[in-house]
Amino acid sequence: MSKQIIQTDKAPAAIGPYSQAVRLGNLVFTAGQIPLDPATGKLVEGGIEEQTRRVLENLKAILAEAGSSLDRVVKTTCFLANLDDFAAFNSVYATYFSENPPARSTFQVAKLPAGALVEIECIAECE
Repeated sequence: MSKQIIQTDKAPAAIGPYSQAVRLGNLVFTAGQIPLDPATGKLVEGGIEEQTRRVLENLKAILAEAGSSLDRVVKTTCFLANLDDFAAFNSVYATYFSENPPARSTFQVAKLPAGALVEIECIAECE
């Protein structure tokens, strides 16, 4: 089994020496996504709700490029700059994973790239 690098212009380009995602067999592993607008490369305006929505849309685009989708995600790891944002983050997150949500870990971290409030990475099943 060889790994396949996943790249799409429908999500922000990597801002370092990493891939947007790597597919290995029937699994895809995404890099952590922050709320960058793929068209501008800049952080989206707004608070945790807008940023969470942008992150999940970025993940959706990467997963589609890999032959997967959000409904095939088995695990997410979520990083919040402030755990006080958890309820607002969770309300947006729940709209993307309304049925059979994946396993999840959520952590507060000291700082995220570009001043982001949220970062999410995931593992999903592919065709």
